[in-house]
Amino acid sequence: MTPPPPLPGAASATISTSARAPRAGRVRATLPLLGPAFVAAVAYVDPGNVATNIQGGARFGYLLLWVVLAANLMAMLVQYLSAKTGIATGRNLAELCRDHLPRWAAIGLWLQAELMAMATDLAEFVGAAVALDLLFGVPPLSAGLITGAVSLGILALRPRGYRRFEVTIVGLLTVVLLGFLYAGLRSGADPAGVARGLVPAFRGGDSLLLAAGIVGATVMPHAIYLHSALSQERLAVLGVAERRRLIGVQRVDVAVAMGVAAVLNMGMLVVAAAVLGGGPHGDTLEAAHTAFGSVLGGGAAVAFGLALLASGLAASSVGTFAGQVVMQGFLRRSLPLALRRAVTMAPALVVLGLGLDPTRSLVASQVVLSFGIPFALVPLVVLSARRAVMGPFANRRATTVAAAAIAAVIVTLNVVLLGQTLGL
Repeated sequence: MTPPPPLPGAASATISTSARAPRAGRVRATLPLLGPAFVAAVAYVDPGNVATNIQGGARFGYLLLWVVLAANLMAMLVQYLSAKTGIATGRNLAELCRDHLPRWAAIGLWLQAELMAMATDLAEFVGAAVALDLLFGVPPLSAGLITGAVSLGILALRPRGYRRFEVTIVGLLTVVLLGFLYAGLRSGADPAGVARGLVPAFRGGDSLLLAAGIVGATVMPHAIYLHSALSQERLAVLGVAERRRLIGVQRVDVAVAMGVAAVLNMGMLVVAAAVLGGGPHGDTLEAAHTAFGSVLGGGAAVAFGLALLASGLAASSVGTFAGQVVMQGFLRRSLPLALRRAVTMAPALVVLGLGLDPTRSLVASQVVLSFGIPFALVPLVVLSARRAVMGPFANRRATTVAAAAIAAVIVTLNVVLLGQTLGL
């Protein structure tokens, strides 16, 4: 199968396989191949993650820390499979679904992916709007419009080459990391409580609901589609040996990027548990900002606001690009970025305009996203296991079993959550 041309603005990187190349040369040749996982990882530290982690720590202390860890470990395997699929086939997951699944299934997957894009944008826009309000007093609706404009500006970097876009996203991710690292170092977390939080347990139906939100905020449907497209951009016309090496490089990329995301997510919950847990402050983003200021100092409050803002701006840009990938893959069509941005941000602007509680809106969007995960994950597991699709890179049986187990856990959690919601 001849690989399709890369997305507009993409460049290709070739791989040297010379065994004589000095180590420094191999490192220099490898570095340009890293980056896709860091862009995908932004989806794992977006404002939805911040909201669910803040609520988890404020309501239940360190209880759900194990859920955050488990969700991020699952995400590592999922994102690796997505990256491998793009490299092995030269096509992204949406294109593979279009080519190998019945038309009705492909159309259905596209429609639900668009709904998930709106739920994703709700989290990103609301989070960034809250941050602008906390930092600069910008009214919520105006803050949402500013977020839309800035995200379009970031996306405008893509026609100049994917590397500029990736560097910008990684820069924003670094701001998120530094912001929560500063708050974490000042939080005075309880090591014994952290250790107990790594033991699986729930405390009533509310903790199960929040656990579903944490999983939905972590294993993101649009990131599953996106990562396969980002890996595609690294491809020239490569043979089996070069593709195998590139898959190995992406394994490292995923491990490092998703490891950073895991540390960040766990750090968010630990800081929230230390500062907000069992106290009178509340469990909203605004309450967290106020509590960080009063308990940890003004610097921690500013760091939290900047981290939340960087998270929202980066994730909204990545989410819009993911929507383009999904539509191009399923339908062979795309919308102008400004039009797509306007359509998917509409629900978020409604929430901001009506003055609905932003934190609860964020958590609700993550629960919705958790229901969308299987519709991206199951096709990934099925297609990446087929030798007719993947050739010599088809998943080993153990990998397929592990990925299928992840899908089963998520589906089971959603069924239990649905029954609880409906009072069954």
